Amino acid sequence: MFEIVKSGGLMMVPLILCSIIAAAIILERLWSLQKSRVVPPELAEKVWRWVESRQIQEKHIVALRQNSPLGKILAAGLANRHRERSLIKEAIEDSGRHVIHELERYLNALATIAAISPLLGLLGTVFGMVRTFNAISSAGVGNPASLAAGIGEALIATAGGLIVAIPALIGYRFLRRRVDGLVVDMEVEAVKLLHALDDDAAAPQAVVEE
Repeated sequence: MFEIVKSGGLMMVPLILCSIIAAAIILERLWSLQKSRVVPPELAEKVWRWVESRQIQEKHIVALRQNSPLGKILAAGLANRHRERSLIKEAIEDSGRHVIHELERYLNALATIAAISPLLGLLGTVFGMVRTFNAISSAGVGNPASLAAGIGEALIATAGGLIVAIPALIGYRFLRRRVDGLVVDMEVEAVKLLHALDDDAAAPQAVVEE
């Protein structure tokens, strides 16, 4: 295996680095973007109970912020629950933008790796062809062994670029789709919170403290 990589020439070094980085990003994002970590199923029900019983305290909001990405969005709404609906919505949207930015972390880097890996492979192909033509100019075409190294370098570099790019692109598309799905789920819960706060504001005020 090492001999094959070595035969691919200089461009195999950045391709190997790209493959390591891409694998690390995919594994890290798969762990971080688990639905149970981003949108805990029991969290929304707990918040609705707080709203209905009017037992929302500062400690609840702090705990929400530390719970999950969805918790940060819901905490932003609850922290502004006594303000106008438009201001609550604005606070939720602002928090949502920060949360989405966190969910998309490293995805641009993964997309960049998927885009540049074939180009690195193509550059390695060019180097291999230059090596082949140099061999032809020095030894002619009568000795196939003198051409094999350059042709082998060109083909291995091309294959290496594609081997890195294809999984990176698949990983990027898969993770991008997962982020979009999680964003939709969080939007649904944020809208429910807005409606719950509206209902709470419209109901007769009866403060219940723990």
